[in-house]
Amino acid sequence: MKNMEIILLRHGQTAANLAGRYIGKTDEPLCEEGISYVKKQGVFPQVTRVCVSGMLRARETASLLFPNADQVVCKDLSEMDFGGFEGRSAGEMEHDSAYRSWVDSNCRDACPDGESMEIFAKRICTAFDRIIWDNIGKDIIGNNRLVVVAHGGTIMAVMQKFAQPALDYFTWHAVNGQGWRAYLDENNWNTRPVFTSYEKLEVLDL
Repeated sequence: MKNMEIILLRHGQTAANLAGRYIGKTDEPLCEEGISYVKKQGVFPQVTRVCVSGMLRARETASLLFPNADQVVCKDLSEMDFGGFEGRSAGEMEHDSAYRSWVDSNCRDACPDGESMEIFAKRICTAFDRIIWDNIGKDIIGNNRLVVVAHGGTIMAVMQKFAQPALDYFTWHAVNGQGWRAYLDENNWNTRPVFTSYEKLEVLDL
């Protein structure tokens, strides 16, 4: 068995996160609270390469935590496109019939002018699998570790697809600045693409 360590981190808080708004394609920066929390996680100069979604909030988080790392952008790791719900909070949409219908579907139906859970998850997991294959057998990550800084939905989609036993999407929720540590067997990824183990990552320890 040849293990690859996977670090999946959600970006730090933004103003919209604090306000409880649905933010997918809006490219907003970290807020002061988000920056402060990320800084408390520490600085990890030994990490030299990080995959990011390309959104400003992910790139800023990666820069604070991993100042020596090259950032490899994978836009397909971006958050769900919330379409007509973008920038709005649940409270503001309490009487919006389209929003209530979406919630009643367990958020699986397509957002108006946005993505469905199925389309979103397929985009994310296809991109993640591609990243794994780009790094299998290569000693360019450092300590055989792949660090990904992206979004809450991104992380939930990856964990739902590749973690065992299979659990509901929302089980894998991570707050801003936290995530999951997982391991996979490079030698068996082709025939059995699953994480061999995983743990919640509330304190970044690399």
